[in-house]
Amino acid sequence: MKAIYTEQLSKAYGRVQALDAVSFEVEPGEIYGIIGPDGAGKTTLFRILTTLMLADRGKAAVEGLDVVKDFKAIRRIIGYMPGHFSLYQDLTVEENLRFFATVFGTTIEANYRLIEDIYRQIEPFRQRRAGKLSGGMKQKLALCCALIHQPKVLFLDEPTTGVDPVSRKEFWEMLVRLKAQGISILVSTPYMDEAKLCDRIALMQGGRFLRVDTPPGIVGSFPYPLWAVQSKDMHRLLSDLRGYPHLRSSYSFGESYHVVLKPEGTPGDLKEYLSGEGHKEIEVGQIIPTVEDCFMLMLNEKEVL
Repeated sequence: MKAIYTEQLSKAYGRVQALDAVSFEVEPGEIYGIIGPDGAGKTTLFRILTTLMLADRGKAAVEGLDVVKDFKAIRRIIGYMPGHFSLYQDLTVEENLRFFATVFGTTIEANYRLIEDIYRQIEPFRQRRAGKLSGGMKQKLALCCALIHQPKVLFLDEPTTGVDPVSRKEFWEMLVRLKAQGISILVSTPYMDEAKLCDRIALMQGGRFLRVDTPPGIVGSFPYPLWAVQSKDMHRLLSDLRGYPHLRSSYSFGESYHVVLKPEGTPGDLKEYLSGEGHKEIEVGQIIPTVEDCFMLMLNEKEVL
Protein backbone atom coordinates (compact mmCIF):
# COMPACT_ATOMS: atom_id res chain seq x y z
CA MET A 1 0.00 0.00 0.00
CA LYS A 2 1.30 3.43 -0.97
CA ALA A 3 1.60 6.20 1.59
CA ILE A 4 0.13 8.61 -0.98
CA TYR A 5 -1.45 7.86 -4.34
CA THR A 6 -2.94 10.25 -6.90
CA GLU A 7 -4.32 9.65 -10.38
CA GLN A 8 -5.03 12.46 -12.88
CA LEU A 9 -5.68 14.96 -10.11
CA SER A 10 -6.90 18.31 -11.48
CA LYS A 11 -8.09 21.57 -9.98
CA ALA A 12 -8.91 24.94 -11.57
CA TYR A 13 -9.69 28.36 -10.12
CA GLY A 14 -11.77 29.93 -12.86
CA ARG A 15 -9.51 30.01 -15.92
CA VAL A 16 -6.37 29.22 -13.93
CA GLN A 17 -5.43 25.53 -14.01
CA ALA A 18 -3.75 25.03 -10.63
CA LEU A 19 -3.36 21.24 -11.04
CA ASP A 20 -3.32 19.54 -14.42
CA ALA A 21 -3.72 15.74 -14.31
CA VAL A 22 -1.12 15.10 -11.61
CA SER A 23 -0.35 11.42 -10.94
CA PHE A 24 2.28 10.20 -8.50
CA GLU A 25 2.95 7.79 -5.63
CA VAL A 26 4.83 8.11 -2.36
CA GLU A 27 6.32 4.97 -0.86
CA PRO A 28 6.01 4.20 2.87
CA GLY A 29 8.83 5.78 4.85
CA GLU A 30 9.92 8.00 1.94
CA ILE A 31 10.83 11.69 1.90
CA TYR A 32 9.24 12.89 -1.34
CA GLY A 33 9.98 16.46 -2.33
CA ILE A 34 7.99 18.70 -4.65
CA ILE A 35 10.20 21.45 -6.00
CA GLY A 36 8.83 24.46 -7.79
CA PRO A 37 8.27 28.22 -7.70
CA ASP A 38 5.31 30.06 -6.21
CA GLY A 39 2.18 29.41 -8.27
CA ALA A 40 3.32 25.96 -9.43
CA GLY A 41 0.35 24.26 -7.72
CA LYS A 42 2.07 22.84 -4.64
CA THR A 43 -0.28 24.30 -2.02
CA THR A 44 -3.39 23.28 -3.96
CA LEU A 45 -2.09 19.71 -4.12
CA PHE A 46 -1.43 19.68 -0.37
CA ARG A 47 -4.87 21.02 0.46
CA ILE A 48 -6.52 18.29 -1.60
CA LEU A 49 -4.40 15.53 -0.05
CA THR A 50 -5.08 16.78 3.48
CA THR A 51 -8.85 16.82 2.77
CA LEU A 52 -9.19 20.61 3.00
CA MET A 53 -10.25 21.00 -0.63
CA LEU A 54 -11.95 18.91 -3.29
CA ALA A 55 -10.36 18.23 -6.67
CA ASP A 56 -12.33 18.87 -9.86
CA ARG A 57 -11.24 15.54 -11.36
CA GLY A 58 -9.12 12.54 -10.54
CA LYS A 59 -8.67 10.59 -7.33
CA ALA A 60 -6.27 10.43 -4.41
CA ALA A 61 -5.65 8.26 -1.37
CA VAL A 62 -3.52 8.50 1.77
CA GLU A 63 -2.56 5.20 3.38
CA GLY A 64 -5.21 3.52 1.23
CA LEU A 65 -7.96 5.90 2.38
CA ASP A 66 -9.89 7.92 -0.19
CA VAL A 67 -9.50 11.68 0.37
CA VAL A 68 -13.23 12.25 -0.23
CA LYS A 69 -14.97 9.20 1.26
CA ASP A 70 -12.57 8.69 4.18
CA PHE A 71 -11.63 12.28 5.02
CA LYS A 72 -12.30 11.87 8.75
CA ALA A 73 -10.08 8.81 9.01
CA ILE A 74 -7.32 10.56 7.04
CA ARG A 75 -7.31 13.55 9.37
CA ARG A 76 -6.55 11.23 12.29
CA ILE A 77 -3.44 9.75 10.69
CA ILE A 78 -1.76 12.76 9.08
CA GLY A 79 0.22 15.75 10.29
CA TYR A 80 0.09 18.99 8.32
CA MET A 81 2.24 22.11 8.38
CA PRO A 82 0.77 24.73 6.03
CA GLY A 83 2.94 27.31 4.33
CA HIS A 84 2.09 30.05 6.83
CA PHE A 85 2.33 29.86 10.62
CA SER A 86 -1.14 28.78 11.73
CA LEU A 87 -0.84 28.11 15.46
CA TYR A 88 -2.45 30.23 18.14
CA GLN A 89 -0.29 33.32 18.53
CA ASP A 90 -1.66 34.24 21.97
CA LEU A 91 -1.09 30.78 23.47
CA THR A 92 2.28 29.79 24.86
CA VAL A 93 4.46 27.10 23.33
CA GLU A 94 3.28 24.55 25.88
CA GLU A 95 -0.38 25.57 25.60
CA ASN A 96 -0.32 25.16 21.80
CA LEU A 97 1.22 21.73 22.08
CA ARG A 98 -1.21 20.54 24.77
CA PHE A 99 -4.16 21.88 22.80
CA PHE A 100 -3.25 19.92 19.65
CA ALA A 101 -2.54 16.80 21.70
CA THR A 102 -5.99 17.09 23.29
CA VAL A 103 -7.69 17.56 19.89
CA PHE A 104 -6.31 14.16 18.85
CA GLY A 105 -7.17 12.50 22.16
CA THR A 106 -3.60 12.10 23.39
CA THR A 107 -1.07 13.87 25.62
CA ILE A 108 2.39 15.35 25.25
CA GLU A 109 3.74 12.66 27.57
CA ALA A 110 2.28 9.79 25.53
CA ASN A 111 4.15 10.71 22.35
CA TYR A 112 7.02 12.75 23.75
CA ARG A 113 9.60 10.41 22.16
CA LEU A 114 8.42 11.56 18.70
CA ILE A 115 9.08 15.24 19.39
CA GLU A 116 11.84 15.02 22.00
CA ASP A 117 14.71 16.03 19.68
CA ILE A 118 12.75 19.01 18.40
CA TYR A 119 10.96 20.08 21.58
CA ARG A 120 14.18 20.10 23.59
CA GLN A 121 15.28 23.11 21.53
CA ILE A 122 12.18 25.16 22.31
CA GLU A 123 11.40 23.84 25.80
CA PRO A 124 13.31 26.70 27.50
CA PHE A 125 10.73 29.02 25.90
CA ARG A 126 7.67 26.90 26.70
CA GLN A 127 5.99 29.80 28.58
CA ARG A 128 6.56 32.26 25.74
CA ARG A 129 3.62 33.19 23.50
CA ALA A 130 3.90 31.61 20.06
CA GLY A 131 3.59 35.00 18.36
CA LYS A 132 6.79 36.16 20.09
CA LEU A 133 8.95 33.30 18.79
CA SER A 134 11.57 33.66 16.06
CA GLY A 135 10.89 32.15 12.64
CA GLY A 136 12.99 29.08 13.37
CA MET A 137 11.31 28.51 16.74
CA LYS A 138 7.84 28.88 15.22
CA GLN A 139 8.79 26.28 12.66
CA LYS A 140 9.91 23.81 15.35
CA LEU A 141 6.74 24.38 17.37
CA ALA A 142 4.54 23.83 14.30
CA LEU A 143 6.35 20.58 13.55
CA CYS A 144 5.89 19.40 17.15
CA CYS A 145 2.15 20.13 16.94
CA ALA A 146 1.94 18.22 13.64
CA LEU A 147 3.68 15.20 15.19
CA ILE A 148 2.14 15.03 18.66
CA HIS A 149 -0.55 12.50 17.66
CA GLN A 150 1.96 10.15 15.96
CA PRO A 151 0.87 10.57 12.32
CA LYS A 152 1.67 8.03 9.62
CA VAL A 153 2.10 10.66 6.91
CA LEU A 154 3.49 14.17 7.34
CA PHE A 155 2.62 16.97 4.90
CA LEU A 156 4.96 19.98 4.97
CA ASP A 157 4.10 22.84 2.64
CA GLU A 158 7.20 25.05 2.21
CA PRO A 159 8.17 24.64 5.87
CA THR A 160 11.48 26.51 5.60
CA THR A 161 10.37 29.56 3.61
CA GLY A 162 11.68 32.72 5.27
CA VAL A 163 13.74 30.78 7.82
CA ASP A 164 17.46 31.42 8.35
CA PRO A 165 19.97 28.94 6.81
CA VAL A 166 20.95 27.38 10.16
CA SER A 167 17.33 26.64 11.09
CA ARG A 168 16.72 25.25 7.60
CA LYS A 169 19.62 22.83 8.04
CA GLU A 170 18.40 21.77 11.50
CA PHE A 171 14.87 21.26 10.17
CA TRP A 172 16.01 18.88 7.44
CA GLU A 173 18.10 16.94 9.93
CA MET A 174 14.88 16.47 11.91
CA LEU A 175 13.08 15.16 8.84
CA VAL A 176 15.74 12.53 8.26
CA ARG A 177 15.31 11.35 11.87
CA LEU A 178 11.51 11.22 11.45
CA LYS A 179 11.92 9.14 8.31
CA ALA A 180 14.00 6.67 10.34
CA GLN A 181 10.95 6.27 12.61
CA GLY A 182 8.86 5.13 9.64
CA ILE A 183 6.96 8.35 8.96
CA SER A 184 6.25 9.08 5.28
CA ILE A 185 6.93 12.70 4.38
CA LEU A 186 5.67 14.84 1.50
CA VAL A 187 7.44 18.20 1.52
CA SER A 188 7.31 21.11 -0.89
CA THR A 189 9.93 23.81 -1.19
CA PRO A 190 11.07 26.59 -3.53
CA TYR A 191 14.68 25.93 -2.46
CA MET A 192 16.47 23.71 -4.95
CA ASP A 193 19.35 22.98 -2.56
CA GLU A 194 16.97 21.08 -0.27
CA ALA A 195 16.12 18.64 -3.05
CA LYS A 196 19.25 16.54 -2.54
CA LEU A 197 17.98 15.55 0.92
CA CYS A 198 14.85 13.87 -0.50
CA ASP A 199 14.65 10.26 -1.64
CA ARG A 200 12.80 11.37 -4.76
CA ILE A 201 11.77 14.74 -6.10
CA ALA A 202 9.18 16.02 -8.52
CA LEU A 203 9.95 19.19 -10.45
CA MET A 204 6.67 21.07 -10.75
CA GLN A 205 5.58 24.00 -12.89
CA GLY A 206 2.20 25.22 -14.12
CA GLY A 207 0.26 22.55 -12.24
CA ARG A 208 2.22 19.66 -13.77
CA PHE A 209 5.07 17.40 -12.76
CA LEU A 210 7.82 17.91 -15.32
CA ARG A 211 10.05 15.11 -14.02
CA VAL A 212 10.15 12.65 -11.10
CA ASP A 213 13.41 10.96 -10.13
CA THR A 214 16.04 10.72 -7.43
CA PRO A 215 18.18 13.87 -7.06
CA PRO A 216 21.24 12.14 -8.61
CA GLY A 217 19.02 10.81 -11.40
CA ILE A 218 17.76 14.28 -12.30
CA VAL A 219 21.23 15.86 -12.16
CA GLY A 220 22.72 12.97 -14.15
CA SER A 221 20.19 13.49 -16.94
CA PHE A 222 21.48 16.97 -17.80
CA PRO A 223 22.33 16.48 -21.49
CA TYR A 224 24.74 19.33 -22.24
CA PRO A 225 28.04 20.76 -20.97
CA LEU A 226 27.28 23.60 -18.56
CA TRP A 227 29.45 26.71 -18.30
CA ALA A 228 29.75 29.44 -15.65
CA VAL A 229 30.53 32.81 -17.22
CA GLN A 230 31.76 35.99 -15.54
CA SER A 231 33.23 39.30 -16.64
CA LYS A 232 34.14 42.62 -15.04
CA ASP A 233 30.84 44.13 -16.19
CA MET A 234 28.29 41.60 -14.86
CA HIS A 235 25.41 44.05 -15.24
CA ARG A 236 25.80 44.14 -19.04
CA LEU A 237 26.97 40.55 -19.42
CA LEU A 238 23.59 38.81 -19.47
CA SER A 239 22.16 40.90 -22.30
CA ASP A 240 25.35 40.43 -24.31
CA LEU A 241 25.32 36.69 -23.69
CA ARG A 242 21.82 36.51 -25.11
CA GLY A 243 23.08 38.17 -28.26
CA TYR A 244 25.57 35.36 -28.87
CA PRO A 245 24.29 33.43 -31.92
CA HIS A 246 25.26 29.99 -30.61
CA LEU A 247 23.57 30.31 -27.19
CA ARG A 248 21.01 27.72 -26.10
CA SER A 249 20.19 29.22 -22.67
CA SER A 250 21.58 31.57 -20.03
CA TYR A 251 20.40 32.68 -16.60
CA SER A 252 21.72 34.25 -13.42
CA PHE A 253 23.08 31.87 -10.80
CA GLY A 254 24.76 33.41 -7.75
CA GLU A 255 27.84 35.36 -8.79
CA SER A 256 27.93 34.06 -12.37
CA TYR A 257 25.71 33.26 -15.35
CA HIS A 258 25.10 29.62 -16.23
CA VAL A 259 25.25 29.02 -19.95
CA VAL A 260 24.41 26.17 -22.32
CA LEU A 261 25.79 26.43 -25.84
CA LYS A 262 24.54 25.02 -29.12
CA PRO A 263 26.76 22.38 -30.79
CA GLU A 264 28.44 24.98 -33.01
CA GLY A 265 29.36 27.16 -30.00
CA THR A 266 32.59 26.76 -28.01
CA PRO A 267 33.92 28.42 -24.84
CA GLY A 268 36.76 29.98 -26.85
CA ASP A 269 34.40 31.40 -29.43
CA LEU A 270 32.15 32.75 -26.67
CA LYS A 271 35.09 34.52 -25.00
CA GLU A 272 36.11 36.02 -28.32
CA TYR A 273 32.56 37.24 -28.91
CA LEU A 274 32.33 38.82 -25.43
CA SER A 275 35.73 40.44 -25.87
CA GLY A 276 34.48 41.97 -29.09
CA GLU A 277 31.54 43.39 -27.11
CA GLY A 278 34.00 45.21 -24.85
CA HIS A 279 34.08 42.84 -21.88
CA LYS A 280 37.21 42.51 -19.73
CA GLU A 281 38.40 39.79 -17.31
CA ILE A 282 36.19 37.18 -18.98
CA GLU A 283 36.04 33.76 -17.31
CA VAL A 284 34.32 30.70 -18.82
CA GLY A 285 34.59 27.46 -16.85
CA GLN A 286 32.75 24.14 -17.07
CA ILE A 287 30.72 23.21 -13.97
CA ILE A 288 28.64 20.34 -12.64
CA PRO A 289 24.86 20.94 -13.01
CA THR A 290 22.59 21.23 -9.98
CA VAL A 291 18.90 20.39 -9.61
CA GLU A 292 18.15 24.06 -10.25
CA ASP A 293 20.05 23.94 -13.54
CA CYS A 294 17.97 20.92 -14.59
CA PHE A 295 14.77 22.71 -13.61
CA MET A 296 15.69 25.81 -15.61
CA LEU A 297 16.49 23.67 -18.66
CA MET A 298 13.22 21.77 -18.37
CA LEU A 299 11.23 24.99 -18.38
CA ASN A 300 12.68 25.78 -21.80
CA GLU A 301 13.20 22.32 -23.29
CA LYS A 302 10.77 19.85 -21.72
CA GLU A 303 11.50 17.29 -24.37
CA VAL A 304 15.20 16.81 -23.55
CA LEU A 305 14.89 15.48 -19.99
